[in-house]
Amino acid sequence: MTKKKPHILLTNDDGIRSPGLWAAAGELSKIGFVTVVAPREQSTGMGRSLPSTSDGIIRKEQVQVNGQEWSVYAVGGSPAQAVLHALYEVMEHKPDLVVSGINYGENVGMGITISGTIGAAMEAASLGIPSIAVSLQTEVQYHLSHSEDLDFSTAGFFAAYFAERVLEKKFPAEVDFMKVEVPAHATRETEWRVTRLSHLRYYEPVPAKRDSWDQPGTISYKLSDALDHEDEGTDIYVLRKKKMVSVTPLNLDMTARVKFDDFAKYLKK
Repeated sequence: MTKKKPHILLTNDDGIRSPGLWAAAGELSKIGFVTVVAPREQSTGMGRSLPSTSDGIIRKEQVQVNGQEWSVYAVGGSPAQAVLHALYEVMEHKPDLVVSGINYGENVGMGITISGTIGAAMEAASLGIPSIAVSLQTEVQYHLSHSEDLDFSTAGFFAAYFAERVLEKKFPAEVDFMKVEVPAHATRETEWRVTRLSHLRYYEPVPAKRDSWDQPGTISYKLSDALDHEDEGTDIYVLRKKKMVSVTPLNLDMTARVKFDDFAKYLKK
């Protein structure tokens, strides 16, 4: 009996034209049927937001990937909204797996919920669908680009590698989704490690430079100065110091791990 090929929903936050998205599509198509539904526009930093200003327009487009014609769906909305439109309007059946990425830039530490790449995976996970967010370590100047100077082939390989593992086995009950961070100069032989989320803020906010609040100004970011003091075993340490692929199991339950009776006493006068 022929084994049924799994169905994978692929999305991202860099937009439908991102080379990272297509690197993932090419590799994932080797292990299953891939439906691509992604934001029409660059949507970095949108987290899991569902903006009321999104138009929700879905456009079917044709894209050439490695000489193959793909029918894809560009959504006027955030990454999380792209997932919702995919599940409730585009796809006839619930996918076996959702993959978000490959992102321009690593998503590590305490700022991960800012990421639209992570947000899309969280949205899928909240609906009971196993999901993986995949990111490639890059310099900050590439984060809002579709630059072809970057090689996503290794990150694509790891996206498919871990997708295949998750499709073969269900996540443990404590895991809702996972994220994969690929070092900038990784190869297919680069080792991977299971990591915990760092307690550091990876990117530090940089105030807007302007003479008056009446002038346009945005808060930007830079790499934190504290990264050299990171603890072993975290996603930041493994990615930056060990230069290995970081794999972090995550869940949606953000309840603090404290004894409730003790915390109730803390709150009493």
